[in-house]
Amino acid sequence: MVASGHAPNLALEKLITESGASHKALAARVNQHCQSQGKVACYTHTSVANWICGMIPRWPTPQAIAAALSERLGRPISVAEIGMPQPATASPEIGLDFPRELPRAIDTAAAWWTLGDQVNRRTFSRLAFAAAAFATPSTRWLIQPADADAALRPSQSRGRRVGAADLAELHDAAEHARHIDSKYGGGSFSSSLVAACLRDRAIPLLKGTYTDAVGRELFGATAQLGRLAGYSAWDVGDQAGAQRHYIQALRLARAAGDVPLGGYILASMSLQAGLNDHVDDAIDMAQGAYERARDRATPRTLAFFKLVEARAHARAARLHGHSHARRAAALALAQSETLLGRAHVDDGDPAWIDFFTHARLAADATEIHRDLEMPHMVMRFEEMATMPALTYTRSCGMRNAIVGSAHLQARRLDEGLECGHRAVDILSRVASTRSLTYVRHFLDTLQPWDSEPSVRQFRQRASQELRPSASL
Repeated sequence: MVASGHAPNLALEKLITESGASHKALAARVNQHCQSQGKVACYTHTSVANWICGMIPRWPTPQAIAAALSERLGRPISVAEIGMPQPATASPEIGLDFPRELPRAIDTAAAWWTLGDQVNRRTFSRLAFAAAAFATPSTRWLIQPADADAALRPSQSRGRRVGAADLAELHDAAEHARHIDSKYGGGSFSSSLVAACLRDRAIPLLKGTYTDAVGRELFGATAQLGRLAGYSAWDVGDQAGAQRHYIQALRLARAAGDVPLGGYILASMSLQAGLNDHVDDAIDMAQGAYERARDRATPRTLAFFKLVEARAHARAARLHGHSHARRAAALALAQSETLLGRAHVDDGDPAWIDFFTHARLAADATEIHRDLEMPHMVMRFEEMATMPALTYTRSCGMRNAIVGSAHLQARRLDEGLECGHRAVDILSRVASTRSLTYVRHFLDTLQPWDSEPSVRQFRQRASQELRPSASL
């Protein structure tokens, strides 16, 4: 549930008082009405208190509250009379705002992570990636990456006070979901875990009361969850939804005053833009993340930003064949390697960058050199990409497709098909639409050998085993 705003729901409070129902009795009857409509509900007296404070439960609970009060009062009570909205059709523009004022930023994020999540989600999954949607958010973050005050005081909110246990819960949820996503893909239950945590835990806390220090940690934890939601949405092909998650995550990172985290989210936005072939925007965002955070982020974090820039340049070289893009990719990758070589365990790296090791850099370098059509360099970095398949299942599957494509660039069909079969073995167990773009690239590279029986056999196998996730 989420708060509709900072004001309490006086209309609901008045009707409950008039009905004479205790909070416990009302919650029990609401649970029964919800269950009659097929929704499992376990509301308590605390839930009723939260509704009075302005929190809005997911539909059909508002309808159940109105029905329960109608019974107590002996007259029809509408959802509007209890101060709650009817389910609305979410506007395609929802989630794209990057408000300058923090209170409105909280409301904007809350609206997206509730209405955008529960109403017309298919509307967003049909929308294409729009590079222009990132323009205002990235510009505003680059100009001002931190809010001056992150406190929400009792005079501004009737929500409960946020404590250390609340923050620990959000951090634990983000870490748990991050590891599940790496192993099983964005279509796994990690995405529903993150969505539920944002909707049912993070948003009510954002509407609570907290000091500046607690508020900044709260915004940072929520931003991490929002970035994960964006990555998962992108991984299953929901490009527009991913953009909205990223935009709201970036805004909350600004509220947290966490410049490295904001840069990490901007780098994630760069990756999405680049792999949708908006390479100039991707380069700008990756460079912006690095320049804004260069005096405040650890070497490991800055190295990742340079790696993302290298990927964007390499993509540009693949699309346009410009020699300057090739040189820029090589330079950015070299800078990433140098920075990562300076990283130490006592640098105070944030937990969200712990995945970025020399093995991960090598894994991404295989893709960079595949795009640069340098198969010998792909093989060199592949030897160093020793990421455990049980932990990074999706990445290992995609890398096999990348290495297979590089073998084909070098006219080694048998070795390429061997990698292709390994990619299918792995990716058939991962719920990831994005990973299948790597298989499609491999299939495109196979075209010169289409008359070969082994190639026809591979195409048939890939189509059959990967079809449940996406059409090949």
